[in-house]
Amino acid sequence: MIEKPKLVICDIDWTLLSRQKRDLDAYTLGVFEKMHRDGVMFGVASGRPIKEVQRVYDSWGLSFPCDVIIAMNGGELWDEKNRKFSEYFKLKKEWVREIVENTMQFSPEVNPYMYYHDSIKAMKESEVIEGTAIRNNYPLVIAKDVDDFADEDNGKIMIRLFERMDEFAKYLDEHPSANYHHFLTQETLMEFADSRISKGHALEQYCKAANVSLDTVMAFGDTTNDNDMIAAAGWGVCLLNGSDDTKAISNDITEVGVEEDGVAKYIEQHIYGVC
Repeated sequence: MIEKPKLVICDIDWTLLSRQKRDLDAYTLGVFEKMHRDGVMFGVASGRPIKEVQRVYDSWGLSFPCDVIIAMNGGELWDEKNRKFSEYFKLKKEWVREIVENTMQFSPEVNPYMYYHDSIKAMKESEVIEGTAIRNNYPLVIAKDVDDFADEDNGKIMIRLFERMDEFAKYLDEHPSANYHHFLTQETLMEFADSRISKGHALEQYCKAANVSLDTVMAFGDTTNDNDMIAAAGWGVCLLNGSDDTKAISNDITEVGVEEDGVAKYIEQHIYGVC
């Protein structure tokens, strides 16, 4: 256990926010403000693009800028102190095509989509994808065909399935690639990125540039795409509502989940001794 971490970094979706909890409450914001006054740096990590993560962070109304933002599951990194943006390892367009063709063979329900020039581009129309675009204030673009979808390199591909996700994961495990990997970011969302991409890699790059020892980092997450970040940190914590694989590699698990301010209560108890 780290008595006083130098940096606390948190995944956003299903770690700080959920479908029911769309914003941070005064209690959690107060804990983050207390950490900042005590000189503890604060960062967020997400699969969303960096502009969207910054928009979400700004909406919380904290009195200080975010010290580090990891976006696109580690494909993008913002270092506030040095005002530096870094980008890593995009999927080559031929890999994008391969992912689309391979995954759409699994089921007609599969509809690959991606962030694309401040919009969301999908292979076909879908109420689910349209809802995602509306919630995140993105225009929705429908590709003409596979060539149109895979017309350039991209940070990641996403596929939402509300049923048969276990079968889909097994199918993907049976069709691996050395160039890219797949991982769950939510129970219903599978994502694909360059095999070198992870939140852990981005955290390591930030800590190296900022002269922060990984041993002094406390990281919070809830599912597979957080695993490398949790493993890289000196102390990794999984939310009670998290996935079994993330709980298995974490140093600890929160006593309550995202709906009950699991992150803030853990910090209060384990850093500040507030029971």
